[in-house]
Amino acid sequence: MKKFLICLILLNIALPSQAFFWNRKDKALEKELQGKGYAGTLPDLGEKIEKTKTKVTTPIFESQENFNDPSDLKPVPKDNPAFINIIQKQDKNSEFADDANEIIPMLEKLVDCIEDNENLQLFITKANLLTLNIDSLAEKYEGKPESYYESFRKLKEVNNYVKTVSTLRREAVTYQRYLAYSTTGSIYNPENITQQLEYLKEELTTAILLLKEEGSI
Repeated sequence: MKKFLICLILLNIALPSQAFFWNRKDKALEKELQGKGYAGTLPDLGEKIEKTKTKVTTPIFESQENFNDPSDLKPVPKDNPAFINIIQKQDKNSEFADDANEIIPMLEKLVDCIEDNENLQLFITKANLLTLNIDSLAEKYEGKPESYYESFRKLKEVNNYVKTVSTLRREAVTYQRYLAYSTTGSIYNPENITQQLEYLKEELTTAILLLKEEGSI
């Protein structure tokens, strides 16, 4: 029993000194390793992390709901002459171009007829052939995209001029002698008919140039 008490007393005396020893050793080690490795003071990473955060940019325009919705898209203006004549452009090898090219020689022959001052019978024959072909072309393409072509409209105008002058010349042969002294009879006099023929020739020439220009596009 005495031995046990003696051992207990010695143990109580030794523990404080050992604790003091290890405490001094730990402080010395901490001082030596201060600022080194994991035992040192860790840097404050908060500021750097804050700077590297992804910034969200707000668009300067407002988003449109149902963007690119097919129901919101405007249809192609197929019925707009500007679209037909400028944007779409006819194919120079199209069926209309082929049909129009067949009419060009008829226009040229009627121009030659006027310049050569050919007789009424030849004029009427060539004029009738031209109007029949233009009527056929107009019926074929009326209401179709080709009807918006400038050349198509010009051919219809020329067709009306040709018919009018042909009728004027035919009637002049019959009525001129009877209406020479009246207001109505003045339209059948040779000067007026010559003037109308010159005007018709200009219109025919314009149509020829337009058809050739469109055919070369």
